Amino acid sequence: MKLKQMLTDFFNEDIGDYDVTTDHLFNEHDRSELMITAKESGIFCGESIIYEGYTLLDDTMHIELLVRDGENITPGDAIAYITGPINTLLKGERVILNMIQRLSGIATTTAQAVENLNDHHIRISDTRKTTPGLRMLEKYAVRVGGGVNHRLRLDDAVLIKDNHIAFFGSIQKAIHQIRRQIGHMIKIEVEIDDKEQLLKAIEADVDVIMIDNTDITTITDWVKLIPDSITIELSGGITPEDLSQYRGLPIDIISMGYLTHHIQALDLSATHQPIKERV
Repeated sequence: MKLKQMLTDFFNEDIGDYDVTTDHLFNEHDRSELMITAKESGIFCGESIIYEGYTLLDDTMHIELLVRDGENITPGDAIAYITGPINTLLKGERVILNMIQRLSGIATTTAQAVENLNDHHIRISDTRKTTPGLRMLEKYAVRVGGGVNHRLRLDDAVLIKDNHIAFFGSIQKAIHQIRRQIGHMIKIEVEIDDKEQLLKAIEADVDVIMIDNTDITTITDWVKLIPDSITIELSGGITPEDLSQYRGLPIDIISMGYLTHHIQALDLSATHQPIKERV
């Protein structure tokens, strides 16, 4: 339901009242086929976008998906064939390509990060640094690429960050006040950037400690102080090229805003494919 509403909004933005070019060239009886292919290697993500997008525009469309989410693609690979009215094929093409290229780029970036880390004890996570309106889809693409999701929204979990501490004045008092008011199912995470904050977070027995923007030598020393009962997360400007230095550390999560705001869309194309050429 959410995906259909999102796609409806995207199509309304792109099409407007009607396609002034396509609708003057073709009528509803003119039919053909569109082939979506890969132009570079990566991880595909977006099968639901193709299916839901085209059937939303016209429920008579025939869609043949040849690649599933999470599968590797290489240049020249056929991803999908879509058969139906030419008007619909062309009206849906740009929105659908934009979305699957972006999501496939995120999935590919995430998979590369997991490969660079090469440590099955540490998980790669996204952040809330997502494109407004696209968070649900971008976080799905991270999972397709082998990562995990951090908070989806602010009401998912407590995360006391540096500005919370600066405004409130005390880690211990902030944790105490929050604990009195939240339910037992909500976890508490604290972002720390110095040893004093670390020790206070450990003393308060929080669920997760996020070590933010800290060099590898300091991290190596600090993690020795953190009990096994507390999940350890690293964050702060980490790129795929940085990940190998954290391999083997006794940490649990590396969260990377990079996954969703430094990605490059994967190059895919949509081309006319006469129906008679398909068997």
